[in-house]
Amino acid sequence: MTPIQINGQTALTETVDEHDVVLVDFYADWCGPCQMLEPVVETIAAETDATVAKVDIDANQQLAAEYGVRSVPTLVLFADEQPVERLIGMQDESRLRTVIENHI
Repeated sequence: MTPIQINGQTALTETVDEHDVVLVDFYADWCGPCQMLEPVVETIAAETDATVAKVDIDANQQLAAEYGVRSVPTLVLFADEQPVERLIGMQDESRLRTVIENHI
């Protein structure tokens, strides 16, 4: 599966409601570490049971603010509709897999 592009709170709420485990990647196009994280996020989307959603913080500033995103990339893992983990900065694939597996 490929990452779902989220635009607005309603889209994020619907995605989190529909899936048991959702990894949300708050990113910006101008962010170097975000670009480095992109292939890792795509692999996680393709190879794990988690749903991956991407939120462009420039297009969704209010949504980013609601989740306290102060730097990018910020990854928020939702399980059973609740945010359960927050990872800030570049993450390696094994770390993301471990975090997801703890909630599946």
